[in-house]
Amino acid sequence: MPFRIMIADDEPHIRSALRTIVENHRDWTVCGEATDGVKAIEKAEELHPDLILMDVSMPNLDGISATPQIRERVPEAGILILTLHESLDLARMAAKAGAWGFVTKSLASTDLVPTIEAFQASSALPSK
Repeated sequence: MPFRIMIADDEPHIRSALRTIVENHRDWTVCGEATDGVKAIEKAEELHPDLILMDVSMPNLDGISATPQIRERVPEAGILILTLHESLDLARMAAKAGAWGFVTKSLASTDLVPTIEAFQASSALPSK
């Protein structure tokens, strides 16, 4: 069964680029997309993805604010925050909100695949 990834970003070209990265991996599939934080919550509840690639800056509800709501409603879904901003404070806010990780979009072409693989490996570990 493929690893199911949902993309939440308000920019169509970013969603397209992320879709390409995900679908170039033979064991991954994009199960859905959302264009804002409110839709991300709704889609996550509907689709129950394994991982959500969540933009920080989106209309209606930003990714940091949507993260704890998704974690509460779909606790099995991991959330990886994506942003244009390289900020330690933003990374801390993402972690506090319940995100598994944080990747800057400028490094997504090199860092996204190994980060998703690391998430997969960590989620496959037995619970203690």
